[in-house]
Amino acid sequence: MAKTTKKSSSSSSSSKGMWGLNKISFWLIVAATILYAVALILSACGVSSVAVSALQGIAAAAMIIIVAILAWRYVRPKPAVWKVLYFVCLLIIIAGIIVPLVLQ
Repeated sequence: MAKTTKKSSSSSSSSKGMWGLNKISFWLIVAATILYAVALILSACGVSSVAVSALQGIAAAAMIIIVAILAWRYVRPKPAVWKVLYFVCLLIIIAGIIVPLVLQ
C-alpha cells in the first residue's frame, strides 16, 4: 500500500499575514509607479526639476534596496571576490543616485 503524504507549502502556510519579500516587492512597484507618475505630472507642469529628480531618486532607491537584498542572498555563500564585487556595485549605484541630486 502506497503511503501518501500531504506536503503543505511553507510559503503559503507559514507566511499568512506576514510581509514576505514577494509582497513587499509588489507594493514597492505600486509605490514606485505612483512616485514616477507624480514626477511625470510635475515635469509636464513645469515644476522644478529638483522635485522631480528627488521623487525619481526615492523610487529608484527603494527598488534598489529590494534588489540588493535578493542579490545578497545570492552572493552570501560565494567566495570573497563576489562579496567585494557586490559592495563595489552598491557603492557605485548609491553614488549614481546621490551625486546627481546634490549637483543640481
